[in-house]
Amino acid sequence: MFDIIGKRFWFFLISAVVIIPGIIFLAIFGLRPGIDFTSGSTMTLSFEETVDQGDLREALAELGQSDAVIQYTTGEGNFFIRVKEIGEGGKEQIVDGLEERFGPLTVLDFYSVSPVVAQELVRYAAIAVAAAAVGILLYISWAFRKMPAPFRYGTCAIIALVHDVLVVLGIFSILGVFLNMEVNAMFITGVLTIIGYSVNDTIVVFDRIRENITKGISRDFEVIVNSSLIETLGRSLNTSLTTLFVLLALFLFGGATIQNFILVLLIGIISGTYSSIGVASSLLVVWEKGEWGRFIRWLPLPRAADGG
Repeated sequence: MFDIIGKRFWFFLISAVVIIPGIIFLAIFGLRPGIDFTSGSTMTLSFEETVDQGDLREALAELGQSDAVIQYTTGEGNFFIRVKEIGEGGKEQIVDGLEERFGPLTVLDFYSVSPVVAQELVRYAAIAVAAAAVGILLYISWAFRKMPAPFRYGTCAIIALVHDVLVVLGIFSILGVFLNMEVNAMFITGVLTIIGYSVNDTIVVFDRIRENITKGISRDFEVIVNSSLIETLGRSLNTSLTTLFVLLALFLFGGATIQNFILVLLIGIISGTYSSIGVASSLLVVWEKGEWGRFIRWLPLPRAADGG
């Protein structure tokens, strides 16, 4: 039998290697907020003729939008542009000016958010994430109430959930620095979606652990958890891979307005699948065996833990 749980400390170390750089970027640079959180206007433009990004930036500066953020999108000749808040009149002025310089263009979408709405979105997003975490903790604790220490299951699921959210936040912070990737309301929707997806995958594993404890397949909790992981591994990987194929197609061929959402899902599903296997279940074993001290001693000398 493949010993997944026996490598639990390595799973924790891999998670730390992925998460710590993201936390450093978050602490120094934070996330790059989109107009949903700072107010402003965005539009996606499709040019019939080939347009250089530098020329487009120069043209927007001449139109009074020197601070415009410009990004290529997946469509050929398409640009995603963010400017300070403008109305319909401002949009028409920009479109007319760009058409005069670059020829015919099509406005694929236009979106504007006021400062008041932006502040409300930030508050509601924080409340939504906090409410989801509390609800999940209570539900899992109740669902496993007949198991010894049911609160552990809920806590481990929440830790795995936080793990996945930190992975997404860290990667988006890094992308914000190097690729000007912004977070918007769709980003929050994506985070809430992966929270549900991650917890669902974790519950499947936990439920199999509960079944195997009831069956009494072993007196060793580590053996029970490892057997449960192996029994659910194929299901978890198959579900995740089929979902990833669809998301990858949407990311490559979908519009600019859903790219952030799809990218969050791509990162979150990969992290969620990993955390349900390597983090949540491993934490249950560490907690059951009281191995927190052993884990701390293991970190400076990983070779000492190779035997178990």
